[in-house]
Amino acid sequence: MEETFHELAVELQNKNSTLTYEEARTWVEALWEDFESTRARAGRSYKGQDVTERIVKEWINRFGDKLHEYFSSNPKFQHLLKKGPKH
Repeated sequence: MEETFHELAVELQNKNSTLTYEEARTWVEALWEDFESTRARAGRSYKGQDVTERIVKEWINRFGDKLHEYFSSNPKFQHLLKKGPKH
């Protein structure tokens, strides 16, 4: 999982250069968790990490450079949109 999250974070950072690696990694983990938990709450069977990875990649490709626009109205992602000072 660590390697998958790393690769997805790098992919997201390439799509959205305003994100630090840490921010991109946090987005990847949040999107991953959201997809899996939403699917579980809907009563759908678990299809494995490959399916989740494919969906997260699709979201990165489709929305990566505009995450703030597509996810800003969802309270689950509000904390990811508030950037603090960088150290």
